[in-house]
Amino acid sequence: MSTKAKKTGNKKKKFSKIERLKQLQEEEEKRLKEEEEARVKSEKEELARLEIEQIEKEKWQQLEAKDLGRKNEELEELYLLEKCFSEAEKMKREHRLYSQWMHYIQCDGCPDPSVAQEINTFISLWKEEKNETFEDVIAKSKLVLYLIDRLKLILLETPSHDLQEKSIMQYQGSIVELRELLHLKFNIATELLLRQASTLADLDTGNMEKVIQDENITLYVWANLKKNPRHRSIRCNEMQIGFEIPKILASSDIALRLLHTRYDHVTPLCPVPIVLNDHIPLESPSVQDEISAEQSAINEELQEEYKQPENESNLVQEEETKSEEQDDDTVGVHSSSVEEEPESTKQGLEMKILNETVPTAQLLLLENAPERLRAFEDDEVDICQFSTLGGVYHLDILELPPQCKQMKGWMIMEILKDGLQKFVYPPATTEDLETENVFPPIEVMLEVHENVIFFENPMVARWDAEGKHWKTDGISNVVYKSEERIITLSLDTLGPVTLIQDAHINMPYQSWELRPLDENKVLLTVTTVFAEIQIQIKEGLCMLASVNMGDKKPLSILEGKWMTPIYFIITLQEAGLNIFPTEYSHFYVATTCKVPLVEMKAYRQMALLSSAFAFGWSKWNMQCGSEKVIFKVSECLTKEQECIQDPTWTLLMFSGNRAQRLKIEEDSEAFSEALKEETEFHSTLYHMIKDFASQEAMEKTKGPDSQFIDSVCHMLLCIRIFSYS
Repeated sequence: MSTKAKKTGNKKKKFSKIERLKQLQEEEEKRLKEEEEARVKSEKEELARLEIEQIEKEKWQQLEAKDLGRKNEELEELYLLEKCFSEAEKMKREHRLYSQWMHYIQCDGCPDPSVAQEINTFISLWKEEKNETFEDVIAKSKLVLYLIDRLKLILLETPSHDLQEKSIMQYQGSIVELRELLHLKFNIATELLLRQASTLADLDTGNMEKVIQDENITLYVWANLKKNPRHRSIRCNEMQIGFEIPKILASSDIALRLLHTRYDHVTPLCPVPIVLNDHIPLESPSVQDEISAEQSAINEELQEEYKQPENESNLVQEEETKSEEQDDDTVGVHSSSVEEEPESTKQGLEMKILNETVPTAQLLLLENAPERLRAFEDDEVDICQFSTLGGVYHLDILELPPQCKQMKGWMIMEILKDGLQKFVYPPATTEDLETENVFPPIEVMLEVHENVIFFENPMVARWDAEGKHWKTDGISNVVYKSEERIITLSLDTLGPVTLIQDAHINMPYQSWELRPLDENKVLLTVTTVFAEIQIQIKEGLCMLASVNMGDKKPLSILEGKWMTPIYFIITLQEAGLNIFPTEYSHFYVATTCKVPLVEMKAYRQMALLSSAFAFGWSKWNMQCGSEKVIFKVSECLTKEQECIQDPTWTLLMFSGNRAQRLKIEEDSEAFSEALKEETEFHSTLYHMIKDFASQEAMEKTKGPDSQFIDSVCHMLLCIRIFSYS
C-alpha cells in the first residue's frame, strides 16, 4: 500500500515538471510575439512620425519660401510707414527752432537758457543785486526754476545725436550755477531777516517766529532771543513743523531754520549719454558718413527758415530788383529751377539722416548698462536704486547775527564780513566723555508734501557735504503717520534731509494693456502691485487719466493735465509713480530683459497699429526667452465707451524678424512655440496682423498723425512693458 502510493506521487511530480517547462515555453513564445508586435508597431509609429515630420518640414519650408519671397516687399512697405517717426522728429526740431525764434522776437526780458551769453548775463546781474528780502528772492525764484527746468528739458528732449558735448557741459554748468546762486540768495535773505529778529519778536514768548511760503518753497525761522533753557519744545502754529532741542541750544544765541524746497537741487546731476560715431549704424552705414558733414548745414537751414519774417521786406525788394535786371524770362525760369534743386536735395538728405538717427536714439532708451554704476559705501544711498521724493528739507542751526538798533531816527546795523554762519552742533572736539548726554539728538517733526505718494513708509537720508552723497546714518526714531502726512525723526546734527523710496517699487508690472479710444488717442493701462495707472496719449501729449491705489488718496492734482511725454515722465517720477526703468534697473528688478532691438521693433509697429488694435499682456512673455516677445492683440474699432468689454484676443510671438500666431491660448497648461493651424508667419508684426484683420481696421491705421504715433512709441519705449512685466 505504501509502495504504490509512493510511485503515484513520483508520477505526479514528473508530470508537473513537464507542464512547467511547457508553460515556460509558451510564455517565451508569447513574449517574443509581443516584442515582435511592439517592434512592428514602433516601426509603424516611427514611419508615421517621420512622415508627419517630413510633411511638417515641407510645409514649413513652403512657408519660409513664401515669406522669403514677400520679405523685401513687406520690409519696404514697413519702411515707408515708419517714416512717420522721422517726420515727427523733424516737426519737433522745427518746433524747437520756432520756439527759440518766438522767444527772440518777444524781447520780454527773460533770458534764453540755451544761449550762454544770455544766461551768464542774467546770473551776473542777479549777483550784483543787494539787500533782497526773502519775498523778493521767492518771487525771483520762479524765473530761476523755470530756467532750470527749461535746461533740463532741452537735455532730455533734444535727441542725443543733436547734442554736442560742449553744449551738454554748458547746460549742466548753467543748471549748477543757477542752483548755487538761488540757495546763496536764500541764505543772504535769511541773514537780512535775522538781523531784524528783535523787531519781529512775539509778544508772548519774546522769540521770533516767521513763516514764508509759496507753491515751491516753505521757510520757517525761529530766533532764540530770550535764551530760556526751559523752552526746548518749538512748534509752528501755522504748520505741522517742530523741534525738540537740547538745553545747550535753548540757552545759546541761535536761530533754527527749515527751508523746505519742493525741488531737489542737492542731488548731483545725472550724466547725459553722448552718441559716438561707432554706435549709430542700424541699417545703412553709408548714410552715417554724410551725417557729420551735413547735420550742421541742415540746422542752419532750418534756423534761417524762421528768420525769414524779419527780412521779408528786404527780400521782396531784392527780388524786384533782380526781375528788372533780367531781360529774358527763360533765364529767370532757369535760375529759379537751379535754386530750388539744392533745397529739395537738402530736405531729402535731412530725411535720410533722420531715418538713420531716430531708430538709434530710440534704441538708446532700451540699452542696459553692462555693470553697476559703482560700489556704494556703507549707509550711502544708491542713487540708481532709490529716488528722492517731496523735495529737500534744509535744516540749519544758525548763529544769531547782531540785531539792528534804532538810534535818533536811524537804524544801526552791524554787518558781519563772513555773512550768515552755522552753529556747529555737536562741536567737532569735546573733552566731555559723556558726549551723548551733553549733545543728544535733535527731534524734528516735518510735513510730507501732499502731492507725493509713498507706497511704503519712506526712508530718511541726510546729505553728506564732504562725500557729496546721501547717507542714512545719524538718523533714528523715524515714525511716519500716513494719515496726517507727518514724519518725526531724531538727528545727530542738523543738515539737509530728504525722503527716499525705492525707485522700482512698482516693478515688475503685473499686467498692461494698450487700447484705442478715438482717432489719434489711446489709453495705456499699467497695473502694478500697488496701483493701476491709466495714461491717455494723443498727438504729442500725455495725460494721467486715473490712478487707482485702493485705500490710498489719489493724486487728483495731476489727473486731467496734458503734458509733453518728457515732462509727463518727470512729473510722475517726482510724484512717486515711477514706471520708467533706467539703464541700471535690471540690476534691481527680477525680470527677463528682452533684446533691445527686438523691443524697439515691436514698440514701433505696435504704435503704427495702435489706432485700430488693442494690445495686452501675456503670461507667456516671460517664458519665451530674451530674444522674443509674446503679447495679445485684438481688433478694436468701436467707440471709446464701447471698448470697455473684454475683446477676443489673438496670441502673437515676435522675434524682430519673424511674427507668428501661436497655437496655445493664454490659459493653456504648457508653453509651446507651435504655429497655429492654417496660419502663416511674416517678417513684420504689421503684416502678420494684416493677415487676420479687417480692411476697415487696416485703413484706419493709415490715418493717424505722425506725432501721435511717435508719442505712443516713446511712451512704450520708456515704460518697457515687455522687459518689466
